[in-house]
Amino acid sequence: MRREHAQVMIVGGGPVGMLVAAELGAHGVRTLLLEAQATVSERPKARVLHARALQGLARRGYFPELGPTAGADGAEAQAPFRYAGIPGLFITAPASEPGPVLKRPQADLERLFEQRARAVGVRILRAHHVTEVAQGRDGVRVLAKGLHGPVLCTARYLVGADGGRSTVRELAGIPARTYPATTSGLSGLITLRDPKVLEPGWHRTPRGWIVVHDIPGTGTHVRTLDCTGAHPARHLPPTPEELRDELSRIAGEDIEIRDPRWLSRFSDFARLVRSYRFGRIFLAGDAAHMHFPVGAQGVSTGVQDALNLGWKLALAVLGRAGEDLLDTYDAERRPEAQRVIDNTRAQLALMRPGPEADALRGVFAELVSAGRDSRYLSDMISGQDTVLPGCSRRPSAWEGRFLQNVALSTGAGRTDVIQLLRAGRPLLLAFGEQGRRCVQDAREWAGVLRLVRAEPTPEVPCVAVLVRPDGYVAWAAPSDGVGHGLADALSLYFGRRPALAAERPALAGAGALS
Repeated sequence: MRREHAQVMIVGGGPVGMLVAAELGAHGVRTLLLEAQATVSERPKARVLHARALQGLARRGYFPELGPTAGADGAEAQAPFRYAGIPGLFITAPASEPGPVLKRPQADLERLFEQRARAVGVRILRAHHVTEVAQGRDGVRVLAKGLHGPVLCTARYLVGADGGRSTVRELAGIPARTYPATTSGLSGLITLRDPKVLEPGWHRTPRGWIVVHDIPGTGTHVRTLDCTGAHPARHLPPTPEELRDELSRIAGEDIEIRDPRWLSRFSDFARLVRSYRFGRIFLAGDAAHMHFPVGAQGVSTGVQDALNLGWKLALAVLGRAGEDLLDTYDAERRPEAQRVIDNTRAQLALMRPGPEADALRGVFAELVSAGRDSRYLSDMISGQDTVLPGCSRRPSAWEGRFLQNVALSTGAGRTDVIQLLRAGRPLLLAFGEQGRRCVQDAREWAGVLRLVRAEPTPEVPCVAVLVRPDGYVAWAAPSDGVGHGLADALSLYFGRRPALAAERPALAGAGALS
């Protein structure tokens, strides 16, 4: 039997798994990734990255071609969107950031992240199916079946990013809360015999919904939604005839299709694991959370999982942080997934047929239009309303918030937050002479932090700010407040002497490999 060993093993080579791998590899962590598919799937899946995910990726050096979106008047960038199929919503993002929405096929994201992962030395084994998972005090073991026989893989930690039907989650016995399906939907790539019968966009009838999206050079991606109940045999693959009949039934006229491919089912079934960490096993993306696919929030939520976990796991493996830092992954990301599940269920309630829903939808359409400037729905859908729980003993109002990109003047010249975070290291920004003391307090952690002194700026009225690699503020000393507690915050995140804390016993719940 062939054997493979790494510091961290990842199961699942979609965008989330590849991104975690790329982040770990960039820190010098020996990383092994197992993916069941032999190649990247071209199947139409997600194609939207929302603002907060895009902002986090920009801070890690992805999409450098996307600069600030400010126009001549410095106005915020906006992109039209829908809430529960209701038009009038605009996703808004700060003018200093790359943009509110990036439309990019999931397959392109997978290739981009895989290219980055390979470039930093990640070992990727495609066409390898995981059959057993076990963990113990010192690490995890995974048995996989490849083209040339079984492979026994060992590592200190395992990340399951293998989708909604996660093998890692099932084999490890990680419990989850589920929401049963109450709807049925079909998805497929087709060619319409008469394109005029289904124009691109959202179509609502008394019998359900049809969403049409043209993919140039590929075909037409269609999705149907029937809110009358779950499909009685939703685990069976759909047929071209079923998709044709469903399109015709909902549209109320015959819809002729050709070349149907990539057919699949979906529903409003939702799942959220009880913990994103299970001993030495972590879950990310759809393996940890699933929700009704409205609002295009799935990939963005998974990307934020990866950006949150990657740097923490890297520092722990390299001995620059303790186990407590790894526990913050669940505390920070699982509540956000619950919010996505809740807002997609709310959207589905607005999409259901019936006079009550019609009346509610009418009121809500007016609210969406009138509330364009409030940014409540925009920030919720795009993840920009995320505020992480405070960790320090006396958190300031800045702690847990995302530090927007601002221009900075340093001894090395002009720069900005995005540029300073691209190295992937936690960043201590100290402003003016008042910040000098904070730099001195942080010297013990100079091997972990990037220490930068900058001229004071009105956009960040602070003496100093400790910024995590994912862009969130870990600690701050406002210029009008008390600047104590930096050493405590650094100790909390990275240990008194940056070194790996004692290993905790693995949690129960995973079997042993024979």
